[in-house]
Amino acid sequence: MRRREFISLLGGALTAWPLAAHSQQPDRMRFIGVLAGIADDPITHARYDEFFQGLKELGWTDGRNIRVEYRFGGGDLENTRRQAVELVALAPDVILASGGQATERLLQVTRTVPIVFVIVPDPVGSGFVARLSRPGGNATGFFAV
Repeated sequence: MRRREFISLLGGALTAWPLAAHSQQPDRMRFIGVLAGIADDPITHARYDEFFQGLKELGWTDGRNIRVEYRFGGGDLENTRRQAVELVALAPDVILASGGQATERLLQVTRTVPIVFVIVPDPVGSGFVARLSRPGGNATGFFAV
């Protein structure tokens, strides 16, 4: 067998292997935690609606194959910390953090649960990530310039 054919065969096997392994595992409900500032904010609700619509288009539906738990800090630092502790204790697969306050409190509570942050003006300057190209740690996200 020539080298190129062997590499193609190996590449195909490696591509198919995770699919075969995944098909043998029972479907597991994934758990997304959400920590935000204010519960009654219509802009926040609109953003979450868009986010979960995008997940639905990718095949992820709340109650079917994902479960979502929301927590709100209400702009109070201590309450945000309590909500972060409570959310991390529930052992989510990933946490969506809205804003710097939520991100900071979550990073004080866990360095293992993946945190995806939004609406953080300067994640490097805030110390949430090492750099934008390779965030390091358990936090990543995006921000508008």
